Amino acid sequence: MSQIGSIQEWAVSLQSADVEAGSMGYIGLIVLGINIAVYAYLAKINMRWLAIPVCAVTGLLLALGLGAGFDLTFETEMGLPNLNPVYWWGSTEEGWMLGLPNLQHFIASLPFAILAVAMWSPDFLGHRIFQELNYPRKTEKVLMDVDDTMTMCSVRQMVGTAVGGGNITSSWGTYMIPAAIAKRPIPGGAILLGSLCIIVAILGFPMDVAVWPPVMRIALLVGVFLPLLEAGMQMVKETKDSQAAGICIFASVVANPVLAWALTMFLDNNGLIGDKERASRLSFVDKIVIPVGVFVICLVAMLAVGMLEGQYGIPAFL
Repeated sequence: MSQIGSIQEWAVSLQSADVEAGSMGYIGLIVLGINIAVYAYLAKINMRWLAIPVCAVTGLLLALGLGAGFDLTFETEMGLPNLNPVYWWGSTEEGWMLGLPNLQHFIASLPFAILAVAMWSPDFLGHRIFQELNYPRKTEKVLMDVDDTMTMCSVRQMVGTAVGGGNITSSWGTYMIPAAIAKRPIPGGAILLGSLCIIVAILGFPMDVAVWPPVMRIALLVGVFLPLLEAGMQMVKETKDSQAAGICIFASVVANPVLAWALTMFLDNNGLIGDKERASRLSFVDKIVIPVGVFVICLVAMLAVGMLEGQYGIPAFL
């Protein structure tokens, strides 16, 4: 929903000396419609592994062909990016221009830090399951080792942050999920992908094309969200699974995914939704302490910094 909304916002906001604001809003609809058709065709002929490059290039060409090229600007210089952490994190005038954090900044990011760490385990296990479901038998050697992968991702997170990166690392689900579905070898693909990322970062100008909305948003839609949606629908085979999924999605729309995840975990662990037999085997800590504690911490942190003010008018406590 957010990616589709971003494409439409971009299209409606297009404006130049010859174009009035809002007059090119149809571009977003055309880009989305044609790419959905392209993705469906690739799925039909079992070539979804081509979805990201084909749909991204299609989005680029459509946007250019429909006259939105004036919005594409090339600003990234060629050469190695600045790897000095002080440049990125230490100033409000250069780098990310955020400056060193204070207490309020840590409180504001606490719910998402908790969610990121807590979701690592199911995230990694989910990627492993994707591989087990899609790869042929007797291909155990190509399956990721969860412990080793989490360790390396932790190291990568520390190194990436130290040199100025603002990402929250994962087991590269952006690549692993479509690669596993399309039965592509992960190790060779990961090395190739990493090499291409370095080359693109040094060249500079491909980054400007890659982050242009009709390219980036479409790539995320067909490379991450649509495969995840398909896989999620395939995994919901019983009523108990659909209950948990439905409540989590609904709560995400009402509040946000962090609170939705914490609430669904509490309901599921206590047998109010989902597998009631599983709930009977859990301890008091698993049923009450952990889910309620996570929910309260997330809610208090969000209320403290006013994250619900824009949606529900609840002012920040701090």
